[in-house]
Amino acid sequence: MNVPMLDLAAEYREVGDELSAALKKVVASGRFILGPEGEALEKEIAAYLGVAHAVAVANGTDALHLAVRAAGIGPGDEVITPSFTFIATAEAAAYVGARVVFADIDPATYNLDPASVEAALTPATRAIIAVHLYGQCADLAALSAICKRRNLVLIEDCAQAIGADFDGRRAGAWGALGCFSFYPTKNLGAYGDAGMVVTNDAKLAQTLRMLRHHGSRETYRHEIVGYNSRLDELQAALLRVKLKSLDRWNARRGEHAALYRRELAGAPVGLPAEHGRGVHVYHQFTVRSGKRDALREKLTAGGIASAIYYPIPGHRQPAFSAASAGDLPASDRAAREVLSLPIYPQLTEAQIRHVCETIRAAA
Repeated sequence: MNVPMLDLAAEYREVGDELSAALKKVVASGRFILGPEGEALEKEIAAYLGVAHAVAVANGTDALHLAVRAAGIGPGDEVITPSFTFIATAEAAAYVGARVVFADIDPATYNLDPASVEAALTPATRAIIAVHLYGQCADLAALSAICKRRNLVLIEDCAQAIGADFDGRRAGAWGALGCFSFYPTKNLGAYGDAGMVVTNDAKLAQTLRMLRHHGSRETYRHEIVGYNSRLDELQAALLRVKLKSLDRWNARRGEHAALYRRELAGAPVGLPAEHGRGVHVYHQFTVRSGKRDALREKLTAGGIASAIYYPIPGHRQPAFSAASAGDLPASDRAAREVLSLPIYPQLTEAQIRHVCETIRAAA
């Protein structure tokens, strides 16, 4: 039995008619950049997350970059990020000339460890970027308290966590800025690159809108040096259709995670932990094994896809050899042991059982 990591064709079979109609409507309109679909998506995402403003941008990396710049962070400032995440989080700080300071993760949730953040603070610290890895929010209560006490900017990297919450408030609504990726593999995915920044601060929202459009609020008048980071109307229209199914698809991911837990109970792998303070949307179902690479080979032989997110933590990346980092043992160990299993909404029970049987047989 073949079990892919993701099956976007199966997703299309669920909502394909609506997607095709949405694309046809945009093409017939003749409007492709900064039009009504993008404006409507911004309003719908803001309402979904419970925030005042949403600003659509070209991709998730731009969302992080423009958020850091809008917050006024630059050379001489330090930005604390987790080491164990995708490189874009650290890149966002580097793009504005800030110094990246890597902190360690909680080994149970893979999210930023507040104690490690405390140890990394210096007088130059200006911001913390909290990543909600694999679909579960970081400890936003503790991180928010640190930011409030030290007058720091909290930026949320929600690329893998749209629909997740912490203590009843959705990911993206806690920090000064929340950043989302709609890369095709995400829980809410476009058919190309797409991103969003959300905030409750009207001034930040205005700055973000200028930054994404060459620093301009009116045609040919440029108040600041900006970028070309506009979300096109085709992607916005597709995302509006898919947004209507997001909660249903996230619920399916949760059901799949529960089945994995039942079928892997007692198996020789560590299962993902839930902290119990909010909904985990399971962008990934990530297990741990001291024999990770051998296990992955067994899965591949059984026709089962898997992925390693992430094999090299940030503080080990050549591009960030000059970044500040102490001993980060939890990040290093996670990089050696993690393995993500298929958990997309259209996955079948038979496929999940095949994955679990293969893991048990590999013991």
